[in-house]
Amino acid sequence: MTLFLREYARTRREVGAIAPSSPRLGRALTRYLIPSPGRSRAVLEVGPGTGAVTRHIADALGREDTLDLVEANPRFVDILHGAYGSDPRLQFLTGLVQEHELGTYDTIVCGLPFANFDAPTTTDIFDRLLGALRPGGTLSFFGYVGGATVRRTFSGPAARVHALDGQNALRRILDRHTFRTELVLGNLPPARVHHLVPAGDPVHPV
Repeated sequence: MTLFLREYARTRREVGAIAPSSPRLGRALTRYLIPSPGRSRAVLEVGPGTGAVTRHIADALGREDTLDLVEANPRFVDILHGAYGSDPRLQFLTGLVQEHELGTYDTIVCGLPFANFDAPTTTDIFDRLLGALRPGGTLSFFGYVGGATVRRTFSGPAARVHALDGQNALRRILDRHTFRTELVLGNLPPARVHHLVPAGDPVHPV
């Protein structure tokens, strides 16, 4: 918790949380990490932080499955290496997700703070992530309840326009790609988890 608060204060644009994700939020984010007997699964986690959700993903992986982790904060990367560096199924990619050539994935879990991003950045990231999904794949991410309203209320005029543009871009993406949204009250702060598929993919069971 102390590390999260310190990193939030130091680099709050990249670190959007004041605390690690709760187990309830982790379970919601990994709801569509579904076993597939007879074939390996490729999973991507973007913005794993200190690994609160990574634990849920790693526990659900089979021997032949793989997990790519993309984390921009070097202090968090050190923690992830310490916890999972000996697991051959995991690959660590340091830096922004926009800086990497992504593979193709069955499941993507994203913990990036989209409330902090402008519209072009938000659109670019979602284009990359949705484009990296295999047919039938899912992308799950979350946002804090009321976070966007708080940011608009306490921002200056320029930052308020920046936030509104980013939120409008995110809303258009949600309208186009969401097949399920769930509220997670047992998290600090409470969160909404959104489950997305590429446009034209069959809707997944809820």
